[in-house]
Amino acid sequence: MAPATTTAIGGAWSTLPHSLTPWVLDVIQSMGHTQMTPHKDVVVEAVTGSGKTLAFVIPILERLIRRERKLRKNDLGALIISPTRELATQIHSIFSLFLSAQPRSEPVDVDSDPPEPEYPSALLLISSNTSSPAQDIQRFTTTGADIVIGTPGRVEEFLLGKGKAVVNVKELEVLVLDEAGQVPAVTRIISHLPKQRRTGLFSATMTDADALSELVRVGLRNPARIIVKVQAKKLKSAGSSVRETIEERRIPANLKIHYISCLASEKLVQLTRIISAEVAEHESTRFIVYFATGACVDYFYRILQDLLPPNTSLFSLHGHLPPSARTKTLAAFTDAPATAESPAVLLATDVAARGLDLPSVNAVIQFDPPSDPKAFSHRCGRTARAGRSGRAWVLLVGRETSYVEFLAIRKIPINEKPYFGDQVMEPAPVEGEEEPTRPEDPEVSVFLGRIRQTVSTDRAIHDQAMTAFVSFVRAYSKHEASYIFRVKDLDLIGVAKSFGLLRLPHMPELRDLPREDWEEATVDWNTFCAKRVAAGAAAATLLDAEREKRRAARAETQKANAAWSNKVTKKEEREKRKDKKSKKRKWQKSQEAVAVVGEKEDGGHGDDGGEDWEEFAREERMAKKMRKGDVSRAAFDAEFGDL
Repeated sequence: MAPATTTAIGGAWSTLPHSLTPWVLDVIQSMGHTQMTPHKDVVVEAVTGSGKTLAFVIPILERLIRRERKLRKNDLGALIISPTRELATQIHSIFSLFLSAQPRSEPVDVDSDPPEPEYPSALLLISSNTSSPAQDIQRFTTTGADIVIGTPGRVEEFLLGKGKAVVNVKELEVLVLDEAGQVPAVTRIISHLPKQRRTGLFSATMTDADALSELVRVGLRNPARIIVKVQAKKLKSAGSSVRETIEERRIPANLKIHYISCLASEKLVQLTRIISAEVAEHESTRFIVYFATGACVDYFYRILQDLLPPNTSLFSLHGHLPPSARTKTLAAFTDAPATAESPAVLLATDVAARGLDLPSVNAVIQFDPPSDPKAFSHRCGRTARAGRSGRAWVLLVGRETSYVEFLAIRKIPINEKPYFGDQVMEPAPVEGEEEPTRPEDPEVSVFLGRIRQTVSTDRAIHDQAMTAFVSFVRAYSKHEASYIFRVKDLDLIGVAKSFGLLRLPHMPELRDLPREDWEEATVDWNTFCAKRVAAGAAAATLLDAEREKRRAARAETQKANAAWSNKVTKKEEREKRKDKKSKKRKWQKSQEAVAVVGEKEDGGHGDDGGEDWEEFAREERMAKKMRKGDVSRAAFDAEFGDL
């Protein structure tokens, strides 16, 4: 049954039939929120920055505070699952903001133990270098946390792994999936939870099909679907008259999205000019630039330092970094004292796209459109939050401009901006051509020369460039909107120019491409590959160490967060092997008995014939030798098979 769809209309907090807890209301008022949205079992779609987190934080706190019977120490009252550790940390910080305002009970005297907390407490479960799943259980039992916020893998380990015998979910009041998506771990977690609960699904990008599939998976009963719509007035001319229409949007009202159509080789030039224009025209101080892969982030972090104004602060963030490095980077970017003279720029992948609240971000630039179209609005939503204004840019190459129509269908309006660069002259129209082809920006060759100069001084950076280029092409080939983003339609030579490659890598996508527009760098490859200058060697050592550190961190994280289902499978396999060996021992004993009976009854010849008996006798002799240690079990199994 399709959920009811309502347009959410907020009311004042004072209109509630039951007043909020005083300290909860104090925190809400200090945050400047005067309106609210009514919720029950809900599927919520709301634009980014509209306060979805508060929409479940406040009801959870009120519901747990007003319980007639307080939760016991090992009871879990509410569970919030988010897709990334950054978003989970942010949600936990919102809970902490409220919980820090709750009144504290005083002990009877200085020698007595602190009293049990009267109000809820929250526990954060994320992968980190400082906390293991076993320590999560210890923190839970020590603090008696009523609310748990975490990522799917860590929560699954907490509930179905080491904490299965410790954590009691029978008293669970509320489950919230905040942008959690259809992850197998989430499905396993839900099957472990009681059906009598309040459940909320929250997302900025949820189509009707998504909502219905989520309802079936989560098992909501008669939920309300709440859509926080943004409507804008739009003037349309019909002949000689002009009429006003209402345009529905799925982006914040104060967010302006622009796109620039350029050649593949011009993307890096346009990126630097967009940042300069934002600083000059809007006094923007803080930017996020999105790339397709973590390898691209690492590489352009090295390259852009020489192409942006000297005072620009660069930060890099992607999913392959250790958890502690990701946390430090995000905190450093947020706290950096950015000004128009010294802007802060975060280079990131989609790990920094969903749900993060970075209110000071003025502009978002998508150097590469996301592989998942849903991530587009999530990326843009890192700016223009909570009523502030902001701008988002995306660079489109060739036929990628069809992406604009695709976004329009999804109610994401996007406007074209002219190419940045007065020195580029539009060519005169050629007869027979509808749209003349614009020549390549002459400054591209200048940028290419500067990048190549940097790459040619350091073999490590050269290797980074090649890795980044290959990773970009592979990511592009897996784009979900493949009818728009097709590798065979992409100017890969132009892409290679924008990456500043010294030579083209050997890969199938480049095999049959014409190379008239490609100029190989003049490099003595034997010397370049054999030596590393002093500065390059130091940088390469650091790079190699960082790579090794990342590999170790990934291996540790994968080991710590291995799906519990895999552990169960291994346990079942061990049980099967044990059962198999037990049956084998019973069979061997039965054969010994048969041998004894056979000798007594017919002196060594059974009804099955002498040939069968000889085989049994030979197997018995081998079994006796194995018991004495003269023959190994492996040799026995190899001779007679593992029954």
